[in-house]
Amino acid sequence: MTKPRPSDLGVLGFRYLGAHEVEELADLWGALHQRHTVTAPHLQETIGAMSLDESWRRRRAQYLQWLRDPDTMAVLAEYEGDLAGYAMVTVRDNALGSWDRGDRVAIVQTFAIDPEYTGTGVGSKLLEELRSQLSASNIRDIEFSTLASASEDIDFLQEEGFQPLTTTMVCRVNGFGAHD
Repeated sequence: MTKPRPSDLGVLGFRYLGAHEVEELADLWGALHQRHTVTAPHLQETIGAMSLDESWRRRRAQYLQWLRDPDTMAVLAEYEGDLAGYAMVTVRDNALGSWDRGDRVAIVQTFAIDPEYTGTGVGSKLLEELRSQLSASNIRDIEFSTLASASEDIDFLQEEGFQPLTTTMVCRVNGFGAHD
């Protein structure tokens, strides 16, 4: 099946999933897992790679845990019955710090778009749905992490109004340190 291009993408439907529906996300998670391994092969030495099966097993368990919280949202985007993408969003209390970000902050834990829907507007429409729901819950800020080497993702997020806030650096505990 040929997926629609931006000019012919019609109405996108959204479904909010419960824990009993998490398996519906497995294929889209698999596509995201594959994209991560292709986008950031340099991280394999630092954080290690894992099989798709093990990755899904762990992520599925995390989803089930997150969905115990009634503020967590698992939102599935569909186009004519086809799974086009999804977002898993948790909400946490905002620790008081240097910036006023409201009492609670939304964290996009996963944002996966079927690769065949890239460039069709699915990501923007999914974010619009999230913003609408979060605004209704009086949540002002959304945190969204992406791989530092995923320039297309970073460009997309900046086009959607996101700005860099922090940079996360990783290394193994037994890695090398500064050279004296």
